[in-house]
This record gives sequence, C-alpha cells and structure tokens, in this order.
Amino acid sequence: MSTSTNAPAVTTKEVTLDFPVQNNGEIELSGSQAVLEAFLAEGVDTVFGYPGGAIMPIYDALYDYNDKLKHILVRHEQGGIHAGQGYARSSGKVGVVFATSGPGATNLVTGLADAQIDSTPLVCVTGQVFAHLLGTDAFQETDVINITTPVTKWNYQITDANEIPHVLAKAFYIARTGRPGPVLIDITKNAQLQKFNYKGYQKCDHIRSYRPKPIVRKQYVEEAAKLINEAKKPFVLFGQGIILGRAEKEFKAFIEKGGLPAAWTILGLSALPTDHPQNVGMLGMHGNYGPNVLTNECDVLIAIGMRFDDRVTGRLDKYAKQAKIIHLDIDPAEIDKNIKADVPVWGDCRETLPMLTKLIEKKQHTAWLAKFNEFTRQENEVVIHDELHPTTEELTMGEVVHLLNEQTNGDAIIVTDVGQHQMVACRYAKFNQSKSNITSGGLGTMGFALPAAIGAKFGAQHRTVVAIIGDGGFQMTLQEMGTIMQTGLNVKILILNNRFLGMVRQWQDMFNDKRYSFVDIQSPDYVQLAKAYGINGNSVIRRDLLNDAIKTMLDHNGAYLLEVMVGKENNVFPMVPQGCSVSEIRLK
Repeated sequence: MSTSTNAPAVTTKEVTLDFPVQNNGEIELSGSQAVLEAFLAEGVDTVFGYPGGAIMPIYDALYDYNDKLKHILVRHEQGGIHAGQGYARSSGKVGVVFATSGPGATNLVTGLADAQIDSTPLVCVTGQVFAHLLGTDAFQETDVINITTPVTKWNYQITDANEIPHVLAKAFYIARTGRPGPVLIDITKNAQLQKFNYKGYQKCDHIRSYRPKPIVRKQYVEEAAKLINEAKKPFVLFGQGIILGRAEKEFKAFIEKGGLPAAWTILGLSALPTDHPQNVGMLGMHGNYGPNVLTNECDVLIAIGMRFDDRVTGRLDKYAKQAKIIHLDIDPAEIDKNIKADVPVWGDCRETLPMLTKLIEKKQHTAWLAKFNEFTRQENEVVIHDELHPTTEELTMGEVVHLLNEQTNGDAIIVTDVGQHQMVACRYAKFNQSKSNITSGGLGTMGFALPAAIGAKFGAQHRTVVAIIGDGGFQMTLQEMGTIMQTGLNVKILILNNRFLGMVRQWQDMFNDKRYSFVDIQSPDYVQLAKAYGINGNSVIRRDLLNDAIKTMLDHNGAYLLEVMVGKENNVFPMVPQGCSVSEIRLK
C-alpha cells in the first residue's frame, strides 16, 4: 500500500535500457537498482547525499554504479540539498539528493522550503523504515510525507518496488515542468530490497490532473500590447521566470523593440546583462533609487516571471496605484495574489513574450529612460561612489565586489549567502550571462552559500564559482569545507567579515536605538580552519593588499578562502524601511 498527496494518471515515453534479459523475457531488479536506473534514464550525472540505515540498500546498489553516477558525500543533509539547489540553478537541470529516514529526512526541510519558494527543481529520495513498522515510532521513523507536504511541489511514499519506475518518472516530470519545484519520494526499506519484474523505464510527459503550462489566451496578449503601445512611461519588472523559462533572448528582444526600461528582482539578476542600456537596476528594499521611486510614476507596469514579493513592493496600498498592471506568469496562483492585474497573461514566457513582441510598436522612450539615469546619478553621488571608492580607512563590502568584478569581467558565477553582503553583491556584481547569480531569495536561508557553491561548480565545471559569505552565515555550514576537501573542488570562498550579524544589527541601529541585542558574533581563525581542511587561504584588512589578494584567490589552482575584514557598522543603502512605500526609499 502507498500513501500520496496526489496520484494522478500518467502518460509516458519508453526509454530503452541495456539489461541482461532472462529466458522468460523478464528482467529482475531490486527496488534500489530501479531507482538508479531511473536516474540514468533521466540524464542524472550527479547526486548529493549522506547514507544511513534506512537508505542503505540504495547506497549498496550505488556501489556498482560508480562509473555511471557521481555521488558527492556532503557533511550534513542540509548541505546536500543546498548543493542540489546550486547544481540545479547553475546547470538548468534537476538537482538530485539522497537522505536517510528520521533526522536525515528532517534535515532536508529547510532546503525544501527554500527550493519551493525559489522554484528550484529537485528530486529528493529519502529512505524509510520497513513498511510493517510505519506508525510504530520505530527507530529513526518520522512521518516525512506530512512533514514535507507544505514545502514540496509533490511528495509520495513508496512501499512496493513495482511503483518505483513510474513514480520517479512522475517526480522528474513534476519537478522540472511548469513552475519548477522540489519533489520528495520516500521509499521504505523493504521496497528498496524487494526484487520485481522490471519492464523498463518510461519517461513521463503528461499527467491527467496536472497542467504545467496554462493555455495562452491571445485576447490578453493583444490587450497587453495595446496598453504598452499607448504607454508614455512603461516599466518592466523581471524575475527568475525568465531564467527558468530559458527566455533570455525572447526577453531581450521584447524590451529592445519597445524601448522599455527593465529592473530585476534578486532572483532575476543575470537574465539580462547588467550593462545593457535598458537595465535600470535592482528592485526592492535595498534596490536602486530610480526603479523604486519610478514604480510609483510609471503608467504601465509589466511584471514578467516575478511574484510581487513584499520585499519588492513595500506597502501594497501605496504600490503603483497610478499604473495599469500587466502580469506574465506561468503559475496562475501568482496572478492577483498580491497585486491586482489589469491584464493577466498566463503561460510560459518563452511562448508569450514573442507573441507580445510581435504586436508591440518599435519605440524609444528616451526621456523616460533619462529619468532613470538621473536617479542613478543622484544615487551615485550619495551612495554608490563612496561604497565602491571609499576614502575612509575601513574596507567596504562594495569595494570588494567592485574589485572582484574587475578581475572576473562579469563572467563568474557568484553564490551569495543572506545578509548585508548579499544585498551589496546583488547591487554591485556584474554579469554577462544567465544563471550567474545564485542566492537564497524568498526564504533567506543563512548557510546557503557554501554548499550551494559546491553544487553550482558541479553543475557548471567550466566556470569560475565564487561564494560570497558573511561571517555569520559561514559558521552555519562551514563543515562543507570537508566536501570540498574530499572532492578537490575548485571553489573560491570570499568571507566579508564585519564581526556582526550585520543585517540584524543594521535594523537594530535604525529602528531599535542601537540596542545591539546578541548580534556581536565571534569567529574562528578562518584561514587556519581552511588549512585544516587542506584549503589555502588568506585574510586582509588593508586596502593596498586587497586587489592582489583577490587575484591570488582567483588564480590559485584549487579551492581558496579569502577573508576580508570590512567595516563593523557600515549600513546598506538605499533602503525602503519596513511599512513604507517604495517611493519612500532612503538614500542614507
């Protein structure tokens, strides 16, 4: 018997596999072998995981698949799932993760929640106790299905090996299609051990009760084009939906034909090159001055693949009230959820954007774009210049990112943790190609960056990967340096150490009369700690040594940790205070 949050009917495509066939024409496999054959059929090349008792049969089968599947032994299951996220985000493929039952499975929950809100495709396989022990509070038993239902796109428990091929086929299909997300498959130990007549693996391409792409309504595309053509001050907001939909070219063609200024959410960053003349910057709480203020001056607001998160909108009752709203999204649940759309355009943006581009008129909103540029000039005078070219003795996070830009030429993958350094990196990092900015957006998970950078490097081995991390977040998952040590992975670790939990301290500074309550955090000697893991490193506090230190990090053949001691009480500006309108953004 199996339990499931949903068990829809499925249409499949058969994949021919090379198995020795018995005299009766049937193939006998264990459930564990069937799991691994499913991975091969789905094109999986890398699995992140940590073994344990309830998933031991799968690991035993994996012993014979070492030449076909690369398994990365992480140091904690949370590190494993964040690595899977980084892999998915840099490669565009589904990340795959193994964990055992009980604490192994529950250690995945933070990563599942992170992947769910950031639309990251994952398939997580957890081991479970024998089926006859379910519900008995057996050793390392937890009800992983009910625990993970709120933080997965779909989950399912398998108690019979015969179900493994078609359930995994559905899992990969659900994870990667439509709005992507994490799927968890829980397999009891008896199902892993059970031998069954294997009839081959069939990829899934349809589930009766699941529609990954809503039907595009041409009428709404036409209405959206009419609004854009009539607009005097159109403004585009773009999110990760562009990247997930592989619609970067279509998006660029759309804004260029319409002469449309475009601003990004932190997950949309890198969908459009940062130096594109119509890229006007970052939205939201620590975004750029112009995009925030002019949100409340535009006459048509075109949102593409973004969900109007509260960090982007500020006060909803004061958000873009003067504008007609066009919202393009693949997930109908996002339309009208936070901001009422005048024209909803459901569908895959790779399909809807060309339809819209065909109908809009070729224009150049020169005066309107100039207004964004004027706000950029003001922000540069008050904030940006001093952040990137400080005259004070203390180093700033912005100047570190600026020097990193100069040496990577915008071609590196930058993985950020959560906090002040994240906002600074998102504001000032330069990118020439998509899938280059990897961060924890919706959940804001401290500890994300180091394991995610490991996964990102495995997903894009030809690219330079730099993890920019605060001293607080680094201490949450620093044990994953052991994974780097064991794999010999060439990941660059850049710690911006301000000796505080900086973002919380900034809020306490601004809104709690500098009552610094438990934000003063001490750190170990990171260079010596890295050395213990066989990773070279250095620590700098002087400006005259910084540029060479970054060059040494990037040029080093192998992993490298660089700690930069930055100002203790520097704040990130601009800032939209909580409870304020985006047009009330503060420059200082």
